[in-house]
Amino acid sequence: MLKHVGRIKKTQKKCVVAYRLVPGTDDQAIIVPTESLMAEEHDTIIKLVESAAGQEAYELAEAMARTPLPDGRNMLAGFHTTGKMLKVPTKDIEMTPDLKTVIDLDELNTTIAQQKGVTVADLALKNPDGTQESAVEEVQESVDPVELYTSDTPATIISEEVLTDEKLAAQYRSQADALFKEAKSLREKAKDITDRLKSEDVGG
Repeated sequence: MLKHVGRIKKTQKKCVVAYRLVPGTDDQAIIVPTESLMAEEHDTIIKLVESAAGQEAYELAEAMARTPLPDGRNMLAGFHTTGKMLKVPTKDIEMTPDLKTVIDLDELNTTIAQQKGVTVADLALKNPDGTQESAVEEVQESVDPVELYTSDTPATIISEEVLTDEKLAAQYRSQADALFKEAKSLREKAKDITDRLKSEDVGG
């Protein structure tokens, strides 16, 4: 069972749900349509969803706010500023935690609210003091995910480190080295299988 994964009802296209509920609403969610992402971005967010941090997060946006993309940008801020996060009615999304389970997001929110004895709107991210104007403290330190969707203008990411050309080049070199090592390992495994098959043919 995986949290935060679903699809758009009308198109059946897969998505990741960053917010099951946007603060200040009781029927709006924020999703990331995964088909719109570049391969590296897609792999990074899927790994996050499947990770312990992703599964333990109340809203995936909390974990996204602490996760860098392959190019060094903050995932939450990067997806927001490039238009890869969409605000949609919860009734238009269905959650698919496994291959056999499908539940409408609005129904899921209603069920959770009933179990907790609160209203649906109360499920949105809150501060320890009960307000919904900003996210939990550890998220605030990097980028406030709630602020991105409750203000008229995007939040300023003060603490996000500027990615210089030198740092970007270094990251690309690091990624290239990792890919080279993986490719070498795969070639060695393929050679081992080929050699084994040849020896079996000879022996046969």
